[in-house]
Amino acid sequence: MACGIHRRRVSVVTAKRAFDLTVAAVMLAVTSPVVLAAMLAIRATSPGSAIFSQVRVGRGGVLFACHKLRTMHRDTPSLPTHEAPASSVTAVGKVLRRTKIDELPQLWNVLKGEMSLVGPRPCLPTQAELIGHRQRLGVLSALPGITGLAQIKGIDMSDPRLCAETDAAYLKAASIGLDLRILVGTFYRA
Repeated sequence: MACGIHRRRVSVVTAKRAFDLTVAAVMLAVTSPVVLAAMLAIRATSPGSAIFSQVRVGRGGVLFACHKLRTMHRDTPSLPTHEAPASSVTAVGKVLRRTKIDELPQLWNVLKGEMSLVGPRPCLPTQAELIGHRQRLGVLSALPGITGLAQIKGIDMSDPRLCAETDAAYLKAASIGLDLRILVGTFYRA
Protein backbone atom coordinates (compact mmCIF):
# COMPACT_ATOMS: atom_id res chain seq x y z
CA MET A 1 0.00 0.00 0.00
CA ALA A 2 2.81 2.44 0.87
CA CYS A 3 4.39 1.68 -2.51
CA GLY A 4 1.15 2.67 -4.29
CA ILE A 5 0.97 5.95 -2.34
CA HIS A 6 4.60 6.68 -3.22
CA ARG A 7 3.96 5.99 -6.93
CA ARG A 8 0.92 8.29 -6.90
CA ARG A 9 2.97 11.02 -5.21
CA VAL A 10 5.77 10.67 -7.79
CA SER A 11 3.30 10.82 -10.68
CA VAL A 12 1.60 13.92 -9.21
CA VAL A 13 4.98 15.64 -8.77
CA THR A 14 6.04 14.71 -12.33
CA ALA A 15 2.74 15.89 -13.84
CA LYS A 16 2.87 19.10 -11.77
CA ARG A 17 6.40 19.88 -12.99
CA ALA A 18 5.44 19.28 -16.63
CA PHE A 19 2.36 21.49 -16.16
CA ASP A 20 4.48 24.21 -14.49
CA LEU A 21 7.08 24.21 -17.27
CA THR A 22 4.51 24.31 -20.06
CA VAL A 23 2.33 27.04 -18.55
CA ALA A 24 5.29 29.16 -17.35
CA ALA A 25 6.98 29.08 -20.77
CA VAL A 26 3.76 30.02 -22.58
CA MET A 27 2.91 32.74 -20.04
CA LEU A 28 6.40 34.24 -20.25
CA ALA A 29 6.09 34.51 -24.03
CA VAL A 30 2.54 35.89 -23.95
CA THR A 31 3.06 38.35 -21.09
CA SER A 32 6.51 39.68 -22.03
CA PRO A 33 5.06 42.86 -23.66
CA VAL A 34 3.03 43.53 -20.48
CA VAL A 35 6.10 43.00 -18.29
CA LEU A 36 8.16 45.32 -20.50
CA ALA A 37 5.47 48.03 -20.33
CA ALA A 38 5.26 47.62 -16.54
CA MET A 39 9.06 47.88 -16.23
CA LEU A 40 9.04 51.12 -18.25
CA ALA A 41 6.23 52.53 -16.06
CA ILE A 42 8.14 51.63 -12.88
CA ARG A 43 11.34 53.25 -14.13
CA ALA A 44 9.49 56.37 -15.35
CA THR A 45 7.74 56.98 -12.02
CA SER A 46 10.25 56.02 -9.33
CA PRO A 47 14.02 55.64 -9.06
CA GLY A 48 15.56 52.18 -8.85
CA SER A 49 15.49 48.88 -10.68
CA ALA A 50 12.20 47.66 -12.12
CA ILE A 51 12.92 44.08 -11.01
CA PHE A 52 13.04 43.40 -7.29
CA SER A 53 14.74 40.26 -6.00
CA GLN A 54 14.31 39.18 -2.40
CA VAL A 55 15.68 36.20 -0.51
CA ARG A 56 12.88 33.76 0.30
CA VAL A 57 12.62 30.30 1.86
CA GLY A 58 12.23 27.51 -0.71
CA ARG A 59 11.82 23.75 -0.66
CA GLY A 60 13.66 22.12 2.19
CA GLY A 61 14.35 25.54 3.73
CA VAL A 62 16.84 26.38 0.96
CA LEU A 63 17.07 30.12 0.32
CA PHE A 64 16.59 31.50 -3.19
CA ALA A 65 16.13 34.87 -4.93
CA CYS A 66 12.44 35.42 -5.64
CA HIS A 67 11.86 37.91 -8.48
CA LYS A 68 9.01 40.42 -8.75
CA LEU A 69 8.33 43.72 -10.40
CA ARG A 70 9.14 46.41 -7.85
CA THR A 71 5.96 47.87 -6.34
CA MET A 72 7.50 49.78 -3.43
CA HIS A 73 9.91 52.67 -3.13
CA ARG A 74 13.47 51.39 -3.33
CA ASP A 75 14.36 52.39 0.27
CA THR A 76 11.54 50.31 1.81
CA PRO A 77 12.88 47.84 4.42
CA SER A 78 12.67 44.13 3.57
CA LEU A 79 9.49 43.20 5.43
CA PRO A 80 6.62 40.81 4.83
CA THR A 81 4.00 42.54 2.67
CA HIS A 82 1.46 42.68 5.50
CA GLU A 83 4.00 44.56 7.69
CA ALA A 84 5.19 47.10 5.11
CA PRO A 85 3.67 50.57 5.45
CA ALA A 86 0.96 51.26 2.85
CA SER A 87 2.74 54.52 1.98
CA SER A 88 5.73 52.53 0.70
CA VAL A 89 3.72 51.23 -2.29
CA THR A 90 4.10 53.38 -5.41
CA ALA A 91 1.14 54.46 -7.55
CA VAL A 92 2.22 52.11 -10.33
CA GLY A 93 2.84 49.43 -7.70
CA LYS A 94 -0.79 49.59 -6.56
CA VAL A 95 -1.97 48.80 -10.08
CA LEU A 96 0.62 46.04 -10.54
CA ARG A 97 -0.40 44.39 -7.26
CA ARG A 98 -4.12 44.64 -7.93
CA THR A 99 -3.70 43.02 -11.36
CA LYS A 100 -1.06 40.51 -10.14
CA ILE A 101 1.31 41.69 -12.88
CA ASP A 102 4.03 42.20 -10.23
CA GLU A 103 4.23 38.41 -9.82
CA LEU A 104 5.02 37.63 -13.49
CA PRO A 105 8.86 37.61 -13.09
CA GLN A 106 8.39 34.63 -10.77
CA LEU A 107 7.71 32.59 -13.90
CA TRP A 108 11.52 32.56 -14.27
CA ASN A 109 11.72 31.04 -10.77
CA VAL A 110 9.27 28.37 -11.97
CA LEU A 111 11.36 27.57 -15.05
CA LYS A 112 14.49 27.34 -12.87
CA GLY A 113 12.75 24.82 -10.59
CA GLU A 114 12.81 27.09 -7.53
CA MET A 115 9.05 27.61 -7.51
CA SER A 116 5.82 26.13 -8.81
CA LEU A 117 2.81 27.95 -10.21
CA VAL A 118 0.79 26.81 -7.19
CA GLY A 119 2.07 25.99 -3.72
CA PRO A 120 2.75 27.63 -0.37
CA ARG A 121 3.80 31.26 -0.89
CA PRO A 122 7.52 31.65 -0.14
CA CYS A 123 8.21 33.53 3.07
CA LEU A 124 11.14 35.60 4.24
CA PRO A 125 13.83 33.86 6.31
CA THR A 126 12.94 36.21 9.19
CA GLN A 127 9.40 34.78 9.48
CA ALA A 128 10.50 32.21 12.05
CA GLU A 129 7.04 31.41 13.43
CA LEU A 130 5.65 30.57 9.97
CA ILE A 131 8.76 28.55 9.10
CA GLY A 132 8.39 26.60 12.36
CA HIS A 133 4.74 25.74 11.65
CA ARG A 134 5.61 24.78 8.06
CA GLN A 135 8.46 22.52 9.23
CA ARG A 136 6.19 20.80 11.75
CA LEU A 137 3.49 20.19 9.12
CA GLY A 138 5.87 19.09 6.34
CA VAL A 139 5.06 22.08 4.14
CA LEU A 140 8.73 22.85 3.44
CA SER A 141 8.94 19.59 1.46
CA ALA A 142 7.12 21.32 -1.43
CA LEU A 143 8.18 23.96 -3.90
CA PRO A 144 6.75 27.36 -2.99
CA GLY A 145 4.19 28.77 -5.39
CA ILE A 146 3.39 32.02 -7.15
CA THR A 147 -0.09 31.56 -5.72
CA GLY A 148 -1.68 29.10 -3.36
CA LEU A 149 -4.76 27.89 -1.54
CA ALA A 150 -4.17 30.32 1.34
CA GLN A 151 -4.14 33.27 -1.07
CA ILE A 152 -7.47 32.44 -2.71
CA LYS A 153 -8.98 31.95 0.76
CA GLY A 154 -7.75 35.40 1.78
CA ILE A 155 -5.30 34.05 4.37
CA ASP A 156 -2.02 35.93 4.51
CA MET A 157 1.15 35.33 6.48
CA SER A 158 -0.02 37.57 9.33
CA ASP A 159 -1.63 34.41 10.78
CA PRO A 160 1.33 31.98 10.58
CA ARG A 161 -0.47 28.98 12.08
CA LEU A 162 -3.54 29.23 9.85
CA CYS A 163 -1.38 29.93 6.78
CA ALA A 164 0.77 26.82 7.43
CA GLU A 165 -2.30 24.64 8.13
CA THR A 166 -3.90 25.78 4.87
CA ASP A 167 -0.64 25.09 3.01
CA ALA A 168 -0.55 21.58 4.52
CA ALA A 169 -4.18 20.96 3.50
CA TYR A 170 -3.27 21.97 -0.07
CA LEU A 171 -0.35 19.52 -0.14
CA LYS A 172 -2.58 16.64 0.99
CA ALA A 173 -5.08 17.34 -1.79
CA ALA A 174 -2.61 18.47 -4.50
CA SER A 175 -3.57 17.69 -8.08
CA ILE A 176 -3.48 19.40 -11.47
CA GLY A 177 -7.25 19.96 -11.17
CA LEU A 178 -6.84 21.72 -7.81
CA ASP A 179 -3.97 23.79 -9.22
CA LEU A 180 -6.18 24.90 -12.11
CA ARG A 181 -8.96 25.91 -9.68
CA ILE A 182 -6.46 27.89 -7.58
CA LEU A 183 -5.00 29.61 -10.65
CA VAL A 184 -8.46 30.61 -11.86
CA GLY A 185 -9.40 31.72 -8.32
CA THR A 186 -6.28 33.87 -8.13
CA PHE A 187 -7.23 35.86 -11.20
CA TYR A 188 -10.90 36.17 -10.30
CA ARG A 189 -10.02 37.39 -6.80
CA ALA A 190 -7.85 40.17 -8.27
